[in-house]
Order: sequence, then C-alpha cells, then structure tokens
Amino acid sequence: MAADRRRTKGSLGERIAERHLARHGYEIVERNFRTRYGELDLIAADDRCIVFCEVKTRVGAGRSGPEGPLDAIGPAKRRRLRAMARQWLTSRPVGPGRPFRNRLRFDAIGITLTPSGGVLELEHVRDAF
Repeated sequence: MAADRRRTKGSLGERIAERHLARHGYEIVERNFRTRYGELDLIAADDRCIVFCEVKTRVGAGRSGPEGPLDAIGPAKRRRLRAMARQWLTSRPVGPGRPFRNRLRFDAIGITLTPSGGVLELEHVRDAF
C-alpha cells in the first residue's frame, strides 16, 4: 500500500516536471525508460542538448527521509543515472541533423507537494551533476 502511494506521488511529480519542461521549450523525448539499473524519469531535448532529468517528489507535511527532494540524489544514484543514460544512448540512436546529438546534460527537478497534491515548490537544477 505504501509503495502504491509512493508510485502515485512519483507519477504526479513526473507529470508536473514534464509540464514545466514543456513550458520552458523542451521536447519530451521519452518517459520512464527502464534499464537494469533503474528508470530514467524524463529524457528531454532543447536545441542544444539531450537532457536526462531525474525527478524527486516529496510531500511538504510528511518529512521523512532526506530534508528536501533533491537531497535524495546522492553519489550512488548519480552513478546509476549515468549508467542508465549510457544504456539509453546505445539503444536509441539520435537522428542526423539534430544539433544536440553530441551534448548531454543531467538535470534534477525537486517537487514539494501539499498533502492534497498541490505544488508548494518546484526547483529545477540544470546541469546538476
């Protein structure tokens, strides 16, 4: 039951992050790419690069675990995200003529929700690691 609530909260956060990226001119290339290392939440692109985006969502009133959403992206998680990105890049050739094909970036989006699911805070860190 707790895993279902966590999954629901995570899905909501990813939809919020996706809308945020789209409003800022990003094209969503892929969602929830699964690998043996885990799942890449969002893969987006702008005219400069491919962006691998990790989304972390927390409920503001329920402070258990790390202090803020982005505090949960430690060194081990970053290593897994890089491995997942390598796997995506080898399985999804980027089309010719795309100016971003040789530039990569890892962003992080932290979302804090109200208990009812409203957005308290959204923090987008470009080139987070």
